[in-house]
Amino acid sequence: MERITIIGLGLIGGSLGLALKAAKLTGIEIVGYDKDTATAGDARRLRVVDKSEPSLQRAVRDARLVIIATPIMAIRGVMEEIAGELREDCVVTDTASTKAIVMEWASQLLPATVSFVGGHPMAGKETGGVQNGEAKLFAGKPYCIIPAADASEGAVRVVTSIIQLIGARPFFIGADEHDRYVAAVSHLPLILSTALFTLVRGSPAWPELSSLASSGFRDVTRLASTDAELSHDICLTNREGVLHWLDRAVEELGRYRELLQEGREEELFKNFARAELERDTYVAAGPPVREPVAAEELPTSGEQLAALLVGQRLVRRVKDIGKLLEERQDRGGRQGVEGRDRP
Repeated sequence: MERITIIGLGLIGGSLGLALKAAKLTGIEIVGYDKDTATAGDARRLRVVDKSEPSLQRAVRDARLVIIATPIMAIRGVMEEIAGELREDCVVTDTASTKAIVMEWASQLLPATVSFVGGHPMAGKETGGVQNGEAKLFAGKPYCIIPAADASEGAVRVVTSIIQLIGARPFFIGADEHDRYVAAVSHLPLILSTALFTLVRGSPAWPELSSLASSGFRDVTRLASTDAELSHDICLTNREGVLHWLDRAVEELGRYRELLQEGREEELFKNFARAELERDTYVAAGPPVREPVAAEELPTSGEQLAALLVGQRLVRRVKDIGKLLEERQDRGGRQGVEGRDRP
């Protein structure tokens, strides 16, 4: 049995375990670790993992693939603890919402004998915990892949195959680019949602306001229920990106305030109409289609499993031997033909 280890059994780690179990991989053992022993017990009970280990070192020992799904600020400590236990040619990945700092930690702390491939599933819910995990949480969602500069081709293929296996869409992107973009579409909405709730909740009229609040207020403030540790870690590790988009948001709100204050009714209406049209188009059609990854660049399930079970170097060796045998057969065939043609 080869081992996939998931460190951190919250919503994302739990959902990954459920998705991998649903894929019914043969010869693969899903092992979990969580510092909260009650959470680890819940993960076993819910069949998120095949078994859990009481220590990080035991959890990653002999693992072919290690997935770090802890809060962002805990990742550095995890890497420090597991570095000495990772087997040679192990593949390590993560699920953190920010990437530049995690890539830096990986380059500093993980041994050169393993490959790190950063990851970030663009999926989640405001309700955390392993009990809220879903096997289909990642289905159809983009899953960012950020390979380290020295990551092997085999490691990238293993992570890509796992992402496809759970139904997500591989999305290759650089770490800095990732952090700038998710600051706009993920981190800014989190802060705006929270700010709206704290603003209204802080009003002396909250008893009356809360009685009137309906689905619109609940929808817009949904992200305020995000785990506080996650929200805090995002702000700490993507400070520049978040500040940039917060400044842009303040400017945009100021523009709407100016239109309203100055009574520019026609321009105000045009802004609302344009936003309605463009958002309806986005919801109906989705984002513009990216250039797909070439088929030959994506691994087949067979290649992925072979890489996971016996190691990419052995797979390459087998392929090289196959090519060598084919070349010998070709040369032997040509020599036979040449011999028959001779007088």
